[in-house]
Amino acid sequence: MSFSIELELQKFPKNVKLKDGRKAVLRPLKADDEKDFHLLFQGIPERERMFIKHRVQDIKVIRDWCKNIDYGRNLPLLGTVDGKIVGCATLHQRLGGWKRHIGRVSVLVHPDFRGQGLATKLITEILAIAREAGLEKAEAAFIAEQEAAVKMFALLGFSQLVRLDDYVKDMQAITHDYILMGLDLKTDEEYASAAG
Repeated sequence: MSFSIELELQKFPKNVKLKDGRKAVLRPLKADDEKDFHLLFQGIPERERMFIKHRVQDIKVIRDWCKNIDYGRNLPLLGTVDGKIVGCATLHQRLGGWKRHIGRVSVLVHPDFRGQGLATKLITEILAIAREAGLEKAEAAFIAEQEAAVKMFALLGFSQLVRLDDYVKDMQAITHDYILMGLDLKTDEEYASAAG
């Protein structure tokens, strides 16, 4: 794990307020989160789980994630309410190769906690970590049906890079349009110093 990510993680846990007034705590995934993390995925409607790249209903997949935490590669930032995991944003990094400067971002929030600003707070924190880690760009992938997520990422500054019709298949082999969105992570100060 890079030193800058380690420094950023020292800022957690962070308390945030949801739109309905409830308090949420943001913190990184820990090894002993296995059961609660699995419960988050169990609470996601099956039609949505079909679009998750991993078989998250399988406890063995979640156990593997919790036992092999490598924040430098995959950093899951959890949102908890009353100790229950209700959301997760993840920063995926490639440690080498031609996309090593790009972080991939994903977010998932339990249906009972949507519309409360949790996803936005999680993504905002993940993007701050990505900047501190020295990443230059962030990308997020969606299917066209994920309209609310696409809209939220657009409000956070992401723009559509690519849209491919009938490009991806869900777990039932049904094709969907693929949308790739991107965000330049360079700060205003970096632009100013580059220009001047």
